Amino acid sequence: MIQKLPLNSPRWRDLDGVTAEEVQVLLEHMASTAVTGADVDWRQTWTYMTDDLLADGTVYNSAYAVLPHLVEAAAELPPEQSVDFWVDMGFIVTAEDRPPVPADLEAGFSAALRLAEQAAARSFLDAGAPAKVCGQLALSCAAFAGHHIGAALWDLEPGESYLQLVCPECGNDTEILKFFVDPVHPPFEAPELPDPDRARQGQHPWGEIADALQAETLGQEWQPFLRVAREVAAAGVPVGTPGPAVVCLVAGMVAAKGTPQWAGSEWARQLALLTGHFRCWNCEQNWTIADGLVENPDGAHPQSGPARASTDAADKSATTAQPTALEPTGEATGKATADVTSEATTRLRQDGNALLAADGTPWGRMTAFSDSAFPVSDSAPGSSSGIDSLTVVSLTGGTTLVAGAGAGAGDKGVVCLWDAADGRLVHGPLAGHPDRVRASTALPLADGRVLLASGGDSGAIGLWDAVTGRPVREPVANWLGEMTGMCTAPLADGRTLLVTATSRGAVRLRDPATGEPVGRLNPSGRPIRSLTAVPVAGGRTMIAAVDTQGGVHMWDPAVDDPWDPGAAVQLKDRALSDAGHRVAVVAAVPAPDGTLLATADDRGVVMLWDPATGTPVGEGLPPATGTAGLPVMAATTPHDGRTVLVTGTKRGHDLRVWEPATGAVRQISLEVTITCLATAGSDVIVGHDRGVLGLPLTRQ
Repeated sequence: MIQKLPLNSPRWRDLDGVTAEEVQVLLEHMASTAVTGADVDWRQTWTYMTDDLLADGTVYNSAYAVLPHLVEAAAELPPEQSVDFWVDMGFIVTAEDRPPVPADLEAGFSAALRLAEQAAARSFLDAGAPAKVCGQLALSCAAFAGHHIGAALWDLEPGESYLQLVCPECGNDTEILKFFVDPVHPPFEAPELPDPDRARQGQHPWGEIADALQAETLGQEWQPFLRVAREVAAAGVPVGTPGPAVVCLVAGMVAAKGTPQWAGSEWARQLALLTGHFRCWNCEQNWTIADGLVENPDGAHPQSGPARASTDAADKSATTAQPTALEPTGEATGKATADVTSEATTRLRQDGNALLAADGTPWGRMTAFSDSAFPVSDSAPGSSSGIDSLTVVSLTGGTTLVAGAGAGAGDKGVVCLWDAADGRLVHGPLAGHPDRVRASTALPLADGRVLLASGGDSGAIGLWDAVTGRPVREPVANWLGEMTGMCTAPLADGRTLLVTATSRGAVRLRDPATGEPVGRLNPSGRPIRSLTAVPVAGGRTMIAAVDTQGGVHMWDPAVDDPWDPGAAVQLKDRALSDAGHRVAVVAAVPAPDGTLLATADDRGVVMLWDPATGTPVGEGLPPATGTAGLPVMAATTPHDGRTVLVTGTKRGHDLRVWEPATGAVRQISLEVTITCLATAGSDVIVGHDRGVLGLPLTRQ
């Protein structure tokens, strides 16, 4: 039992922050959670209480009386439900402005820290946490063990490149604006192993954590760093352990338990960079980065080796360039993926009209779709030339057409239809749009006809007969905003509706014969960035969309009330946040057991989802060097039945071809600037700044 201040003690009146009555309420909620598993009440109560324990980096002295009560209660909770509590407590005990522990509360508070160390380590072992949270939990465990590196909780943020360090000698700040990368090869050697004489005696929870740090967690070339991590854990994280060695432990813990797996490995390697060095611009001393993360680190001393990050002392702005030693080299684009895929990345490159493998052997021929309706881009930044939308149109009799849309001369909208087999122009240019065409989709009708719908900057919707190329409805501008997405929605009554989305958030169900709206989706009205139709069980089709804030929405077009979810299931928010996944594009992905939803973000991450449950499927495709930017994406099932997903970046030159079932990734380097993608059988169709190309996904 921990010695605790009784809740009926008048001593509570002397403490600032939280009252005994508030503690009693939270303890009752936590006890209820331990029995029922329903954690909403206690989490909400705890969130409110943290504001009264810690405000603007200042800890109120009531924390020393409150935490022994709460630690004892939290230690009884299921490990997966207490992770956030231990992280919050880590922030409290490492805050910069903390009053001394009152003498009468010191014994109870010290005992609470020892129990917190045990319980937080159990949470780490039993509950896989998001990579960011796992890093915070690891630092909290180190803080409870009494190590100063726990204070880095306040300065480290996954996804942020900025890092601020404090010189242990002169106290001046050194700012590194672009620090974090995910290197394939360690840019420096691992820190020295901790002194074995400093090992903690008695019982501590770190032995099991040392066992959890498996060899493959950080990658083969990071093995020396992982060896240091195991030694630190086995020694029980002694207070005097050098900061870089404890950083190795934190990185190893994130790689071992951070979810999803690739995100954990990526953030762990970034954390391992903190074991390097920096040079203070003021006193020009070299220090370990770990020592610069916290003020007055124990045992810090200048390093004799060269600094890995140099600062600009001339203007004392302490702004650094990205150190070349930290940049991925060689096959880095593939290596970032190879860590979590079953096969190494293969690279294909364009050579005229041929596609060659890395060894120079032929892969297949590329098809250039013939047309001069689209002006050739000068490749200047911000150039608006090229194809903006691609749609594959399947006609009766087995003919497949590719519709490309964009802007022609004078920025008037243009649509062309080509034969997918040989790139021959079949119809077009189809003129009539008053401005650039941004979206298109194929509309198969019940009577056997196939229409092509197109939408432009002014919101104008055009309808074309795909067989004859003649207009069914002339494009007419409307007030709903520029068209950002189109797809089709087959209904159970046999109708197929056109679905359109705009930058103003207007998502409409339309009669394909007339283009007139017959229903609405998107009741929140958020501007839509991307749209796709996803077939689900029972012959129904859901509409998936992503808004400009990265939120994903699922709607059922078969229900009349836009607020009625019908059969739609939303994606799990926790899974999105765990991966730090801010979605930019959605696409439907054919799979052996049904259709999956793919989501891609601006970092190059792709995740697959089961639309029936809203849960992720598999580990997903992690980012790789050169994949950041507005994504483009398309999926297909080639003749051998394998699902293939192709991704790229607008204004980029490389494609990644991913097979989710095996994890294999190929990269295709092109000599054109990519603008959009589609797939037709075993080919990927690439819209670019000069027109359209067809590329084989399998060796010919």
